[in-house]
Amino acid sequence: MNIKKDPENKILRLIRNWAVPIGCGLVFLFLLKFVFFIGYVPSTSMEPTIKAGSLIFGTRVLGDLKRGDVIAFEHEGLILVKRIAGIPGDVVYAGNRTMVVPTGCYYVLGDNTAASIDSRYWDEPFVPLTDVIATISALRDA
Repeated sequence: MNIKKDPENKILRLIRNWAVPIGCGLVFLFLLKFVFFIGYVPSTSMEPTIKAGSLIFGTRVLGDLKRGDVIAFEHEGLILVKRIAGIPGDVVYAGNRTMVVPTGCYYVLGDNTAASIDSRYWDEPFVPLTDVIATISALRDA
């Protein structure tokens, strides 16, 4: 008995076998790029809340940001993690300066103020909403 194998069926079978893993991978990459944020905190600036070496998990879908929220944002080419200390309209005091947080911006501080380079020390002390990458919702301590 001589059974011929149809090369077209072989191709369809190959496509079917790889479609689900490739589709799942693309969905996973989409979720990481546009919905979820996974990061690593190398410094002590957020201790004791987030220890150096911790992995953090957040969401890129931003709602209303509130005072006390921990956010990941871009600042001078780096991704930093800090806590929102001032929201638009708040009056903040940093050293000898009194400032009002402008609309669409946030004033941020590290929880470990002795080891944190944050809004208190930057020439432009406010983080625009457009630079906020994610709100941090979970972490895995180092």
